[in-house]
This record gives sequence, C-alpha cells and structure tokens, in this order.
Amino acid sequence: MKTLFLVRHAKSVHDDPALSDRERPLNNRGRKEALLMGRRLAKHHVKPGLIISSPAVRALATAQAIARELGYEFRHIAIDERLYAGTADVILAVVRSLDKKVDCVMLFGHNPEISEFAGCLSGETCDMPTCALAEFRYDTKAWRDVGGGIAPSKVTLDAPLL
Repeated sequence: MKTLFLVRHAKSVHDDPALSDRERPLNNRGRKEALLMGRRLAKHHVKPGLIISSPAVRALATAQAIARELGYEFRHIAIDERLYAGTADVILAVVRSLDKKVDCVMLFGHNPEISEFAGCLSGETCDMPTCALAEFRYDTKAWRDVGGGIAPSKVTLDAPLL
C-alpha cells in the first residue's frame, strides 16, 4: 500500500512588492492553518516516510510546521525544484521516481499545479484552498504505478477549518 498526501502551501503574504514569488513567507493565518493541519494529521497518526517540498519559502514553512506536529525532523525534508511551477506531468514524474521502500509521502506545492495533479489522480475537479490536502491510497508496491491506469483505492480531500 502506498499513501500520497498532496498539500498546498498555507496562506502567504501578498503585499510586499520587494519579495520575489519564491521568497513570500506565510502570514499569520497561514501559520495557524499549517499548525492546525499538522495537529489534525498527528491526531490521525499520520507518519510520512518522506516529506518533499517546493523550494519556495511558503511551501517549505508549511512543510516544516506540519512536520513539527508529526515528529518528522526538518533535516529530512527533501527540496525538489520541480514542485515549484511544475506541471501535473512533472509532479507525476516526481511521484513515479520515489523509492518503493517508502510507503507514505507528503508533497508540498502550489496552485494551480497541485489542484490539477490531484484532479488527474482522482478523475474529478479538485479545488485545493490554502493548506488543503488530498490523500490518495494505492494498492501497489511501486510508485511507478501511480497515475498509470491504476486508480486510488481511497481519495480524501481536507482543508483547514479557518
């Protein structure tokens, strides 16, 4: 069984023209969203074997906040450039390249790409607000099977309650 969590970064600052898009941090609401989502996941005993984040500050900060609540060490969070402005096909390539020894993975990215990818996997339109997550479970032993005609055995969409 493989479990894939797709997480859109939490709410970020938009009103500082001096910051590049990659440098935008979380705002107060975003920090609360990430904390609440991390706590909800911890309550459900989610234990990712791997967390991968876009290099953008807001995505990495979301990953770190959730990782903290899950007891996942920051130094083990992988950064993948392809998750910043990568298409759904690029995100699929990231997933398919994952080590089959890892059974649970969390990917932190951006819209519209993360919603489009969730839609591709679920076969439905997915609109993921900030800090929303989509969970996909697959009855397979290898990540290379994801998105290749094998349908997820379970799909769950969740968003913070702010």
